[in-house]
Amino acid sequence: MISLAIISSTVLVASILNSGITEGPYPLEEIKESKDTTIWIPTAEDLAYQDSMFMIIDQTSRDLDTIKADIDRILFKLERIEYADGSVDSIRYEAGGAFDRKRNRSNKNN
Repeated sequence: MISLAIISSTVLVASILNSGITEGPYPLEEIKESKDTTIWIPTAEDLAYQDSMFMIIDQTSRDLDTIKADIDRILFKLERIEYADGSVDSIRYEAGGAFDRKRNRSNKNN
């Protein structure tokens, strides 16, 4: 009961002391609207910079596609090992399974 009275009185005193404050710790600045309506026209240097950024992004995208294709080929080799006698050894490989259907899309029997 005593702790409830102490907490209530502390909250009451804090609210009374803060009621006199009209502004926060930082002064508010008035926002001024800009009336400038000129259109930005890129210079030759701006266009060259944009073109070089596009070329970098395009090359990176092509590199990622190549890496993804290489990873798919590596995973295929790791997941399906075929021997000269026609037998297959793989942990995930099952004839007609999800992996087989994904890798052998041209095979219409699956």
